Amino acid sequence: MNSFGLIQIGLILLCNTISSCLHCSHLPLQERKVIKNSLQLLDKMGKRFPLQCLGEKKSFRFPEQVLTRTQEETVNVAIEEIFQHIFYIFSKNLTPAAWDGTALEQFQNGLYQQIEQLEACVIKKQIHYHWSKEVNRLKLKKYFQKIKSFLEDKQHSLCSWEISRAETRRCLQLADKVIWKLSK
Repeated sequence: MNSFGLIQIGLILLCNTISSCLHCSHLPLQERKVIKNSLQLLDKMGKRFPLQCLGEKKSFRFPEQVLTRTQEETVNVAIEEIFQHIFYIFSKNLTPAAWDGTALEQFQNGLYQQIEQLEACVIKKQIHYHWSKEVNRLKLKKYFQKIKSFLEDKQHSLCSWEISRAETRRCLQLADKVIWKLSK
């Protein structure tokens, strides 16, 4: 390959890197937008919380310490992990038939796109494997495992999904609050 071809390849790689970096610099704004949209879609998916489900309420105890880091990159890794777990739970095709399927699909697509963006930005910053020695990752995994187990134990009943939907809302609201504080 001649030197002109190498220069072209180098310019293409440089442009892609600059484009990705610019995209990553707007990450908090994008995350907040995705969370806001996700919260609206969660509302649209189902109706009001059924009163008959109040007796089944469960405390999953979100590990808030995973979002108390002061570094934006570390919080981005936590947000990515949260989005991945939520996406996994809501993409199992076990959600109630009474829910709005279009809203559910839009919810999943929005999360998936943001996960892709976060992965690209997090990997670039070489944070992915050094995130508090994986302790926070394990805490999030345990938290979301409680939700998955709850759904399974209740055989994916309407009430278990409604409780999980409410917990997902709370989780996303906590994440949004942290992102907002960091972007000030």
